Amino acid sequence: MPTRAIMIQGTGSNVGKSMLVAGLCRAATRRGLSVAPFKPQNMSNNAAVTEDGGEIGRAQALQAMACGRPLSVHMNPILLKPETDSGSQVIVQGQRHSTLQARDFSKARAGLMAPVLESFGILGQSVDLIIVEGAGSPAEVNLRQNDLANMGFARAAGVPVVLAGDINRGGVIAQIVGTQVVMDPKDAAMITGFLVNKFRGDVSLFDDGYREIERRTGWTGFGTLPWFANAHLLPAEDAVDLSRAPSDGGFHIVCPMLSRISNFDDLDPLAAEASVRLTMVPPGTPLPADADLVILPGTKSTRGDLAFLRAQGWDIDLYAHVRRGGAVLGICGGYQMLGRFIEDPQGFEGPAGREEGLGLLDVETRMAPDKTLTRVTADHAATGTQIDGYEIHIGQTVGADCATPFAHINGTPDGAGSRDGKITGTYLHGLFTNDSFRSAWLAQLGLGAGPTSYSQTVEDTLDALADHMETHLDVSALLACAAPVA
Repeated sequence: MPTRAIMIQGTGSNVGKSMLVAGLCRAATRRGLSVAPFKPQNMSNNAAVTEDGGEIGRAQALQAMACGRPLSVHMNPILLKPETDSGSQVIVQGQRHSTLQARDFSKARAGLMAPVLESFGILGQSVDLIIVEGAGSPAEVNLRQNDLANMGFARAAGVPVVLAGDINRGGVIAQIVGTQVVMDPKDAAMITGFLVNKFRGDVSLFDDGYREIERRTGWTGFGTLPWFANAHLLPAEDAVDLSRAPSDGGFHIVCPMLSRISNFDDLDPLAAEASVRLTMVPPGTPLPADADLVILPGTKSTRGDLAFLRAQGWDIDLYAHVRRGGAVLGICGGYQMLGRFIEDPQGFEGPAGREEGLGLLDVETRMAPDKTLTRVTADHAATGTQIDGYEIHIGQTVGADCATPFAHINGTPDGAGSRDGKITGTYLHGLFTNDSFRSAWLAQLGLGAGPTSYSQTVEDTLDALADHMETHLDVSALLACAAPVA
């Protein structure tokens, strides 16, 4: 049988496309198919390092997990990592290609369809089914020329589309019907059906609205999916998802939401711990004075977010926290901020210059063109426990406090620590997904760790998501719409 493909597009951003694709990936895999996820173009600073030495969006990493497949750069050939409000680093097939302003990227898209189709073809050589995720909305017809993310790709690859609407934000009839109205008829012809996502309450109350969408569009409806209450147990890709209520627990961990925060799913396993209360602090809000530990997370723009941190007054809050005896952990860009200086003589993060850091660690960072992008196995210096994680950063950090490293990677020191052990930094991402390390680390803090494996929690949630979709959607009919890959 030839490889087949189906694409999930949405009426807008954050309608749940990533979750829908993850659930379909798990449902199709449980049917005995070999499945791979694919997103032609993604925009996210939350990236995962692949087994073939590149980086892809975190959502595609979760979807690959749902398929039981190793990560590949071909699952997300174009990744945009925002560095400013109007500029992004462009990653092509896992490797840095360029840094472009939004206007320049719109001109460059025409030349990027080739690697997108190449990656799609490579995936198709090894699986039965590819489930594709769109980005944004095909209703953004002003972006249709040289489109890679939605109908441009669907038509170039001949992949049929299912359109998802979000009833939780209201106006779902207009969302779906209006998308058809504004689209080019040839694009609209690629849509084989629709579904409604995130319904709260009695689904039968929407029966008339559902039939109205079918009548006005002529598209097949695949069902209305109620709100999936356990979605928060899956790693989030979009920073918008971080605006959630603090988790429960006595030990208070605080993390400021930097403007270019990246790889923030590092903290998800901590949020799942019963003994921990994790608070994500939005801009304009002071860091809580009752914090036991402040974590400075990764960022796509260390220098820019250091200025952003100071603009919020978080540096003053952080110094007060340290004076009270509180602990601080910096991860990647957060680690770089903790040092005395950040030197960027060639201007990799804006105009060339030298920034004064927070001065909480006796280290200095120098930005360099080479990007460290690798999966690693490390040994935590304090507990001796193993950490399977990854590094994804530019810059090298040196200084006196590196003599007390956070961990060792094949005997090479990683990170740094203050003499009293209160301030630590590391380049390791994904560290808290390691159950043995997380348990030992929490024990150091005088806390108990839950008995549940974090990775098993994610696996169980993916199964629950697939069950949820099988119950409320006609998954068999939806998957039957998949077309052979040319």
